[in-house]
Amino acid sequence: MRVPGDDRRRIFPAFAARKGSRVPFADTWWGEAWLAALEQTSLDSGRLARGRTYARGGHVQEMTVTPGRVAALVQGSRPRPYRAEVRLRTLTDAQWDHFLDRAAADPAHLAALLDKELPHALADSGTRLLPAEGDLAPHCSCPDTGRPCKHAAALCYQAARLLDADPFVLLLMRGRGESELLEQFRRRNAARSAAESRGRTAPGVPAREAVFRTNRPPLPPPLPLPELPGTGPALPDPEPGLPVDSTAVELLAGDAASRAHAALTRMTGVGGLGPASAGGRNSAAARGTTPAAPTGSTPTAPGGRNSAAAPGSTPAAAPGSTRAARPGSTPAARPGSTPAAQRVWSLSPIHIAEPTRH
Repeated sequence: MRVPGDDRRRIFPAFAARKGSRVPFADTWWGEAWLAALEQTSLDSGRLARGRTYARGGHVQEMTVTPGRVAALVQGSRPRPYRAEVRLRTLTDAQWDHFLDRAAADPAHLAALLDKELPHALADSGTRLLPAEGDLAPHCSCPDTGRPCKHAAALCYQAARLLDADPFVLLLMRGRGESELLEQFRRRNAARSAAESRGRTAPGVPAREAVFRTNRPPLPPPLPLPELPGTGPALPDPEPGLPVDSTAVELLAGDAASRAHAALTRMTGVGGLGPASAGGRNSAAARGTTPAAPTGSTPTAPGGRNSAAAPGSTPAAAPGSTRAARPGSTPAARPGSTPAAQRVWSLSPIHIAEPTRH
């Protein structure tokens, strides 16, 4: 476990007791190298054997790893545990620079470290990472003067299991934490990449060729223009109390459709309305005549409503409606209402004002 905000202090929980004396404490070559340094330093194989027994029995409690040492409480024969630690000399700044340069020179080295592996070439790069005979310095608060005592030996055996699982524990004991090392690897890789790219020119394409390309696809053809402007649906009578005149809204919608159709006719030079006059009306409207309705169609009253009356007669008002209009006349205003030229109809959220006609 990493201590928040402190990359150079890691705390590991105690290992559970293990059954069987044939289970090794290290499976990797660097873990075995750690144990070899311990056993070559010891002068008493009996203390090492008792240390292995303590380690397998779960006597070593929580372990703390900091630069230069690993420490833990080890339960002995007395009720109060002893404080044991194993010290290891840290690397100098020059040794770290040499190690980091060698590691950053080969991406496989960094990939192996991230995969919790320690390559032989990196460990033997001229900076000695693993301890040799006499490099481990055990200490314990027990009265035993042996080097190491069984408590410190038990701690060394359990520390080998930590190194087995994560070689960054060894690098931390040598003086630097994992996050710090990864950041230094990143900086060295960035500097190396920048130095290698100074002499290279990246291939590119001139801007003129990229922007003004000659193989652009053709635009799709425009949609055909209808022969006549469309008419909107007849609006129902508004609910009582609403300031909306359905006839005026229909009139504005029909006028907008006629103007849009006339504008498209002028731009495209095609269409069924013929040359448009000023104001967006066709030539028949400009001459004061009424265009003939298509064969089979029903005459349309102003505002877009179909008239059911015979030609020349006055259209009958719809049941319940208060409007009655003659062909070509202006819709009559409701009793007590404002003239249509000054009236504003509110169509939330848009307000439409009918223009004054002369």
